[in-house]
Amino acid sequence: MAEHRNPHPATFEHLLAEGSSVPTEGWDFSWFEGRATEARPSWGYAVSMSERLGRARAVLDVQTGGGEVLDFALARVADTVAGQADTDPASKPPLLTIATEGWPPNIAKATALLRPRGVGVVAAAEDDPLPFADGAFDLVVSRHPVRPHWDEIARVLRPGGTYFAQHVGPRSVFELVEYFLGPQPDDVRSARHPDRERADAEAAGLDVVGLRAERLRMQFHDIGAVVHFLRKVVWMVPGFTVEAYEPQLRKLHERIQAEGPFVAHSTRHLFEARKPD
Repeated sequence: MAEHRNPHPATFEHLLAEGSSVPTEGWDFSWFEGRATEARPSWGYAVSMSERLGRARAVLDVQTGGGEVLDFALARVADTVAGQADTDPASKPPLLTIATEGWPPNIAKATALLRPRGVGVVAAAEDDPLPFADGAFDLVVSRHPVRPHWDEIARVLRPGGTYFAQHVGPRSVFELVEYFLGPQPDDVRSARHPDRERADAEAAGLDVVGLRAERLRMQFHDIGAVVHFLRKVVWMVPGFTVEAYEPQLRKLHERIQAEGPFVAHSTRHLFEARKPD
């Protein structure tokens, strides 16, 4: 998210209408410019992903969203190759790149964005088996999968292949979640814990070679940003609608007006696992 406060205060009703009207497909967060901020993990996932793409021949991006991260990484590989003037063959675009996505608006957006780069976008629900042969890919990537399906990831990786992903961690943005839903049970608060995911990856036969975690500050400067965020990241407050949560939204609006931005914290972890030869 962006780094500047919205300089244009508006009424509660106007902000609700604004946050409710913005399209939610894809993972472009530019609308939040001036309205919300989120610190970025220190590892720079998209750049690190591009470095691995340049060394891979067959790549699968799982749950690509609108394809924005994969598009950025492939563009960076292309720029690197162009700057080499054919003198350094180490970095090359993958020979095969496939992306999966399950939400129809995102499928259309990802297809339009990635087709010019030669990427095939396959419609696949997040809970379905991956529709690819065993050992088809030497690199599987994913940014913020809803849930990593470790057995399927291990199956489609070739021996020696790598899974490289940025996951959402436990209790991410829970200050906001629990504002609307109240205190959550321990099993919900501990879901997506990196230690649990490490154990699940190892149980699927993968060797975890890298795991880093960070907690990152977020700020929401107006209630319109809160509304758009909860409409876009639908698993935060399942079934969220402005009508259902109007009293809580009004109270939070008044709090932001009186005290300043609502502060929350996202959690992220960087995962790298390899399939044994």
